[in-house]
Amino acid sequence: MTAFEADFPGATVLPSPNHGERRDGQTPDMIILHYTGMPTAEAALGWLRNVESEVSSHYFVDEAGVISQLVPEERRAWHAGKSLWAGRTDINSCSIGIEIANPGHPGGLPDFPERQIAAVVELCRNCVERWQIAPERVLGHSDIAPVRKVDPGENFPWNKLHDSGVGHWVEPSSITGGRFFQRGDEGQPVEALQSMLSFYGYGIEITGRFCEKTEGVVAAFQRHFRPALVDGIADFSTIDTLHRLLTSLPRYTS
Repeated sequence: MTAFEADFPGATVLPSPNHGERRDGQTPDMIILHYTGMPTAEAALGWLRNVESEVSSHYFVDEAGVISQLVPEERRAWHAGKSLWAGRTDINSCSIGIEIANPGHPGGLPDFPERQIAAVVELCRNCVERWQIAPERVLGHSDIAPVRKVDPGENFPWNKLHDSGVGHWVEPSSITGGRFFQRGDEGQPVEALQSMLSFYGYGIEITGRFCEKTEGVVAAFQRHFRPALVDGIADFSTIDTLHRLLTSLPRYTS
């Protein structure tokens, strides 16, 4: 493991051997946030630096807000796995991966400490500024790998990041009654929902059938943007929140 100079001034360098060249000359235009999903920060950090794990991230943020850099930003860290966003499949080559120490769903999904989130905000703001990353391209692992991944989880405070200038967010619509779509439904309204999710960036086929994959993508969307209820059912709150996110995108109105 070769030492290098930190890209983020506040980071301690703890090199990981798990990285490679970014492919096709790509540079970071996304930030992907993860939780570690392991019982302790020490175990997670050790795993990310173990050559046998074949996983890594550019940064690691512990519960106290201490930031470590494991892989230089110019290199391709191995954090996204099989994933898709806006038609791109090699997310590792175009992203910065940030692992946040938290036991996640296996550990009861505890809250993220305020000082840890403050450190994540500071790190993200620095990366966004240096790489000119668009707000809507600051995402969770669950966004780019629905069904397969659920981190950083529905307890992650995306709204706090947005209030600090990081990420894309609108206040979720209230959960009320009314018409909804769920697995087994078919027709033009389902096709329209799939089209909206695809336009935002989610990897979903537009078939007009509310299949298991569609349910998983809806749940991933809810986990990020409507976390009060993550059930994979496209109710009014989910669809309206998605519509307002879309209409606030520059590419939607241009």
